[in-house]
Amino acid sequence: MKSWLWCFILLLANHGAQSVNFSCRTTTSCGGNSSDIRFPFTIRGRSSGYQGFPGFDLSCAGRNQTLLHLPNSVNLTLLSIDYESQLVHVKSPDECMPRQLRDLDFASSPLKLEGSLPTYTLFNCPKLSHITSSLSWVTCLGSTVFALASGSPLNDVNLVSCTKMYDLQLPALSNEDQSLRLSWSNPRCSRCYKSKEECCVLKQGPNPDPEVECSGDATRKRVSPLRKGLIAGAVLGSVFIVVVLFVLYRAYRYDRREKEYRHKIEKFLDDYNALKPTRFSYADIKRITSKFGVELGRGAYGTVFKGKLSSEIQVAVKVLTSSSIENGEDFVNEVGTMARIHHVNVVRLIGFCADGFRRALVYEYLPNDSLQKYISDGKNQNSSLGWKTLQDISLGIAKGIEYLHQGCEQRILHFDIKPHNVLLDQNFNPKISDFGLAKLCAKDQSAVSMSTARGTIGYIAPEVFSRNFGNVSYKADVYSFGMLLLEMVGGRKNIDVATAAADGGGEQIYFPEWIYSLFGESREDVRFDLEEAEEEDGKIARKLAIVGLWCIQWNPVDRPPMKLVVQMLEGQGDDLKPPPNPVSSNPGGGVFRMASMVKSKPVQELEIIPEIE
Repeated sequence: MKSWLWCFILLLANHGAQSVNFSCRTTTSCGGNSSDIRFPFTIRGRSSGYQGFPGFDLSCAGRNQTLLHLPNSVNLTLLSIDYESQLVHVKSPDECMPRQLRDLDFASSPLKLEGSLPTYTLFNCPKLSHITSSLSWVTCLGSTVFALASGSPLNDVNLVSCTKMYDLQLPALSNEDQSLRLSWSNPRCSRCYKSKEECCVLKQGPNPDPEVECSGDATRKRVSPLRKGLIAGAVLGSVFIVVVLFVLYRAYRYDRREKEYRHKIEKFLDDYNALKPTRFSYADIKRITSKFGVELGRGAYGTVFKGKLSSEIQVAVKVLTSSSIENGEDFVNEVGTMARIHHVNVVRLIGFCADGFRRALVYEYLPNDSLQKYISDGKNQNSSLGWKTLQDISLGIAKGIEYLHQGCEQRILHFDIKPHNVLLDQNFNPKISDFGLAKLCAKDQSAVSMSTARGTIGYIAPEVFSRNFGNVSYKADVYSFGMLLLEMVGGRKNIDVATAAADGGGEQIYFPEWIYSLFGESREDVRFDLEEAEEEDGKIARKLAIVGLWCIQWNPVDRPPMKLVVQMLEGQGDDLKPPPNPVSSNPGGGVFRMASMVKSKPVQELEIIPEIE
């Protein structure tokens, strides 16, 4: 702390001791009656005591002539410069302004045309027999070049034998004066020249576009004794403020736990200030939810209430429980992750509340609840949604996960993909939610650090529990998505059958093994019990099952990335082959029993993955 304090004092002292260094160039010219040259213009080949601005280059030609150099090698004769009005008067050196303007690109020049010029269309007419009053002969471009003013009548002009060349803005060809007036807006030196002062460049600092000042400002800004006193007072005052802040900080540290929690949340909010979802007070949350009148659901991490931001915008407000915000990590994860995400298949975070130890998250409201509602009902509501709708939902979820893995600056690993965390809007478009367990990592990072296993039993990838299966990576989300697909295909009905078998004394079948059992020996057809189902529904069920089985391979390397999963779901699925059965207990394809897996390695004894430095 003391070393930082001394560095701060020295920095202030050094800043105050720096004098203001100006350089003002006196007037120059190309001789004779040519115009005076001042900043921002510079003459090529002459050393100058100031830095000119790009696009204001001049050179001296014969007979005391001054040339203005513009983009695309266009050179115009300088007639005069009005520094107070910031205007330049120029003409063509060869008296052929159309030739010069043809190549000129004002978009790359600080100089712009002053006022408006008529537009002409130039034609090459080698066989024109009769010249009307509407045509103007452009002799400097050749004997066969004519110009037609925009808006001129064409009834008396025969242009059959003519070829259009290009359009140009030119001074009126009927005028003998073919000069132009150009203006510039930056740098703004008119204030200096109106005050009869020189326009100067402040040399201090590394900025490639130096700051423009007037010569009188240089005198006014030189350090005076009074200013030195002010600087000294500022240094001493700053030291006093720093010392006071340090004492207050040390006093505030007595309540260490509260200070750490508040500092963690506020620091995070400062870091993500640019992304800035709306921050609500707790009073706002009570108003939005009508004092928590309509409860939508309750979970381990909080309660969800229905609310309104306005008469047209409905929201879902998740009020976190005290246990879920004990250290602020889940809250930081949720807000920090979702503030980066903007995708049609990810639920939108509208705002948050961090009022003392009260925490709440405000999401867009999705009226059709979660996917869990439609695939876990004992009445098997898969048929009410339809297989086409289930396919669209699975494709939307896959695209959302692919965006999390590849669409953001940092890869986002969700670690809790399951039907309960997939919400459906009024059109049954899926949106991934609940990012409390998410982690951020670089896209080129092959493994992520994990101090504890995270996720929901049944959807957690094997490597999250034990390093014997490989490193934890984005493939963990692929595994969870595969289990979600299989649950969509099998439905709650099939899980109940397995459970009933276990209750009746039989062995409980591992759910993916049941899916494998639906494929025939040829591994080509799948035998789903689809009552009154069309052939197309059977194809969809087969495709979803095969993609799900590929996603739940035990070896993370064998699982496809989400980009390939999206392609598989978008295709017809006729060429998809089921993968080898990873849960078979023998090469002949025996049945893997969940009971045997639990006996061999209980969940409580699974290896915890250490942090990776």
